[in-house]
Amino acid sequence: MPGANTYNPQEDLELLVSAALEGGKIALSYFGKSPKNWTKEGDSPVSVADIEVDQFLAATLRKARPDYGWLSEETEDDLTRLDHDTVFIVDPIDGTRVFLNGRDEWCLSLAVVRNGRPVAGVIYCPVREELFTAASGEGSYLNQQPIFVSKREEITEAYIAGPVSFLEKQCVKREGIRFSPYLGSLAYRFALVSCGKLDAGLARARASDWDLAAADLIITEAGGQLVELSGQTLYYNKTRTNHPGLVASSAKLFKRLQGISVED
Repeated sequence: MPGANTYNPQEDLELLVSAALEGGKIALSYFGKSPKNWTKEGDSPVSVADIEVDQFLAATLRKARPDYGWLSEETEDDLTRLDHDTVFIVDPIDGTRVFLNGRDEWCLSLAVVRNGRPVAGVIYCPVREELFTAASGEGSYLNQQPIFVSKREEITEAYIAGPVSFLEKQCVKREGIRFSPYLGSLAYRFALVSCGKLDAGLARARASDWDLAAADLIITEAGGQLVELSGQTLYYNKTRTNHPGLVASSAKLFKRLQGISVED
């Protein structure tokens, strides 16, 4: 276990990778098989697959790091995590709706956050066999190969993903912008920014810690940023877990996108 004075994020990353790969196997065992599902608060779907992956991750990660706090989309939040400087923040299946509809971009999103900022992160898309990883100060990787955000600096010809209604209202008249097809996993949307497949990713207000923490680190270590529209850095493991409208991109492209509202 990493010592308090000798913390090594790579050790936590290795733990997250192992857990994500095993969790992905569990999720795949349900994929395409119409698992039992229901609607939870906020009209959001959840399935037996989400719950089983969540239980596996909680048992595995918390056993390995009993002194870490825990925040997961599928675990009731009792706020004891606020007593911990270091926490796991996970989404067992990000994109449950597309998972249930048989689409392939759903993923597992796992992060370790210390003092409000992510230090190890994994986004794993099992069907596409894509494993995005990052540890603080160590760069970002896709399937163990280094990745970097797009170098595009102008909106013209930028390839952007975000809420369709936002794109139609705010960007459709901007000549040359290219719009990505809908991506049902926010974490995966931002992961594609980290490897340059998208120039920018946008999110409405209300995205939660578990959607963002892993992606934030992976984008940052790839040379980009995931920030509020004001440019403010995101902080995690606070009493409230949701965030305002967000932009993921390079710092230079962000300046071109900053005036756009994603609150609609």
